[in-house]
Amino acid sequence: MKKLVMTLGTGFLAASLLMSPAQAAQNNTGPAVPNQQNLSISGFMTYEQMTKRLDQIVSNSQGRVEVEAVGYSNQGREIYKATVGTGDRVILIESEIHGNEKTGTEALLNILQFLGSSNSPKAKQIREEVTIVALPKVNPDSAELDRRANDMTWSEVVEAFPQLSEASAPAWNYYTRTLQGTNYAERPGFDVNRDFNPDLEYTPKPEDFPGESASPGWFITPEAQTIRDVYLDLQNQFGKVDVFVDLHHQGPFMTVEGTDDDVTMSISGQFVPDPNTAAGEKYNKYAENYDYDFSRQLNVAVYDALQIGNSPFKNISLYQQGLDLPGTALGSFALNGSGTVLFEVRGQTQSFGQKMRGQLVKAVEDGLYGIIEGVADESVYEIDPEKYEDIPLTIR
Repeated sequence: MKKLVMTLGTGFLAASLLMSPAQAAQNNTGPAVPNQQNLSISGFMTYEQMTKRLDQIVSNSQGRVEVEAVGYSNQGREIYKATVGTGDRVILIESEIHGNEKTGTEALLNILQFLGSSNSPKAKQIREEVTIVALPKVNPDSAELDRRANDMTWSEVVEAFPQLSEASAPAWNYYTRTLQGTNYAERPGFDVNRDFNPDLEYTPKPEDFPGESASPGWFITPEAQTIRDVYLDLQNQFGKVDVFVDLHHQGPFMTVEGTDDDVTMSISGQFVPDPNTAAGEKYNKYAENYDYDFSRQLNVAVYDALQIGNSPFKNISLYQQGLDLPGTALGSFALNGSGTVLFEVRGQTQSFGQKMRGQLVKAVEDGLYGIIEGVADESVYEIDPEKYEDIPLTIR
């Protein structure tokens, strides 16, 4: 992977997983259909503010945190990777693959700040036992526009991959309509989190378009290509990526199974059928790598971390199961051997703006520490994976 050394000093999944974009638009039931407009998001950091914050974290860390640019968005913004720790077990965490889902970036930077600057026994143990690789704002064009999709046209894809001029239609995840309050007819884009393929060496073929939600993606967006390249680089360096966590938001009107309680966050470790079962037979070549039990253990670690004491974040539920989404980063990387965890906090920016920002950022942060500490002290490997089945479901 080509690495771009940077100088910072200058510096749904969600409900729509369950239906096609056309269905979501027709039914007006896509994730967090806006009931208000023009809500303030000034409390969330911009791309420029993020680069300055990363610069501060690097400066304060005395060499413990390394940051580099590992790729570019379609509009030319650098995509950053931050690394802390020297352990053999690798935890890769990404946020803002959808630009209107912002709490994950805030939580990641708080964790990097603590692990980079703290001399506490907890921080030291984590740094010694694991290597944490963070990709904050992996879709910076989308983040700056505060919308789900990136900023890219189908003609730009064809320019990059001339063979796709023979495709029967653009990719199914290419937005040219109004979605979540954004008119993509004026500025089209792709849902980057449908642009992944379990075959990490896949080259786009015209016969694979337009595709569908239950089919693999194509790595046609530079943002997905960058994430894939980081993953491959870590595989080459460490042998495998032990854990992959994807930080998202979902619709605002969810309750915890058996209660009237609003969901704080949904989690999941299931994104494709198990290749070792009849339902997952089409993924059979990945069967040896797939470790669903480890994904379940990681999710239980998150759940348990958010049930402690008088935590206000106890309303944690299990995202819908039985999914088949190989075009997502989570589905693709699960088939490549990573334990996987989805975070889906309540409401996107068009739902609440910055309301509940502090609470939701803290929930993500505490949940991530459940994973990080569990891998560092190896307690996660002692968890009974069947406890995953006891986590209450998310009710829509």
